[in-house]
Amino acid sequence: MSKVVFRIPTPALLAAGLATICATPFAWAAPGLQAIYLLPAAFAVWVVRNRTTVDGERIVARSTFGKRVVPWSGVKALKVVERGWLSVVLADGSLVRLPAVRAGHVPALALVSGGRLPNPTPAPDPDEAPSTPEPTTTTPAGTAAAGTTATAPTSTAGDAASGGSAETPVTPDRDATPPSVQSGE
Repeated sequence: MSKVVFRIPTPALLAAGLATICATPFAWAAPGLQAIYLLPAAFAVWVVRNRTTVDGERIVARSTFGKRVVPWSGVKALKVVERGWLSVVLADGSLVRLPAVRAGHVPALALVSGGRLPNPTPAPDPDEAPSTPEPTTTTPAGTAAAGTTATAPTSTAGDAASGGSAETPVTPDRDATPPSVQSGE
């Protein structure tokens, strides 16, 4: 049985350590200000405690002060938020937030779910053969073969809406002067 644990990255604990170091002059300036050390300590506890464990049978969402176990049979849908943690929608319509699970983790979540969640990434087409790049010839910079003209290179730009790519010619600036091409005549 496969299991995946989603956690807040541990380098976030460096922020707690740096905050502790930076708070030291302020904390010892007057009696009672040592309580400022509670803030970085609370942040460190939050980083260590918040996590989501997913396996083939259940989802365990652990927060700072509790945990919630949700069997896959009780999950109705997955609520995907672009810039935040995901949530599962239960059969009764309530939401359970999944700490440390982001939209980029949906393929891993779908894989571990055992088919209960659809995988959003397209499967490779077995009929399609891998394409091989066509051979290209290059000439050193600043030189060109006799009888040829220099053209602007093209680059590919991804189209986020369709998932494909389109050929986009690179156009030079109006103020820029074109490079001089000298022939060997």
